[in-house]
Amino acid sequence: MLRQGFISFCLFFSVFFTIYGQGSEYGQHSFVIRGEVYVDLEQIYAGHVDEEYPLSITSAGQRALEEAALFYSAMIHGWSFSYEIGERARKIDELLELEPVGIIKFGDPALKVTDTEIKNMQLRVWTDYHLSEAAQKRLQVWRTGMIRNAQATGYAPDFFKEYPGWIAVKKLALEDSARAAIRTVLRGSERNRPKHATGFISLAAFPRYYIDGGRWAVFAKFRLQITEIIPFAAY
Repeated sequence: MLRQGFISFCLFFSVFFTIYGQGSEYGQHSFVIRGEVYVDLEQIYAGHVDEEYPLSITSAGQRALEEAALFYSAMIHGWSFSYEIGERARKIDELLELEPVGIIKFGDPALKVTDTEIKNMQLRVWTDYHLSEAAQKRLQVWRTGMIRNAQATGYAPDFFKEYPGWIAVKKLALEDSARAAIRTVLRGSERNRPKHATGFISLAAFPRYYIDGGRWAVFAKFRLQITEIIPFAAY
C-alpha cells in the first residue's frame, strides 16, 4: 500500500507539475504571488463523509488547485459587499452579502504548482500565480488609497441537514471571517453602530484553516474599502 501510494504521489506530481508548472510565458514573468493549500486525505466533517473516501492523490490535487484558484480570485479581484450590521434590540438580523468582482477558474494557465508534499495524511501544495498586467493593476488598487487592513477568524456551521460539499463549507467559513473583519473595522471607526455598510473586501494572503470544536475555522487577513455607511438615524 505504501509503495502504491508513493507511486501515485510521483505520478500526481509529474502530471500536475507538467500541466501547472513553470516553463510557459507566465514562468518568465517577475510579478508573482504565492500560497500554500492543505487537503486532508481522510476528511470527515460535521458527520458527513465525502463520496470519495479516502481521497486519491489526483482528487486531492484537483481540490488543492480549486481552492488555490478561489484564494487568488479573492486576493486579486475580491468581493463587493453589502452588510446589514444587525441589532437585537431592534430585531434586525445581521446579514452579509458577498459578490465576487472577478473569478479565476480551475485550470487557469497562470496558476502554477511549484512544490507538493504528503505529510500526516495531508497533501500540501505550493502554488504561484503569475500576474498579467491587468491583474497587477487590480492588486495594486488593493494596496493603495483608502484601504484598511483587517483580520478575523470565521467559522463554518457544525451541523448540516444536507452536506453542501467541501468547498462550499470552506467558503462559508471564509465568508464568516470576512463578516467578522468588516464588523471589527466598523466598531473601531464608528462612534455609534451603523445600520448598513457597503464596499469591497479582498484577501491579503492565503487564509489558514483548522478544525475547532468539530467545525472548520479559518483565520484570514483582509484589505477593506468601505464606500458607504448608513446610520440608524437615517431611518
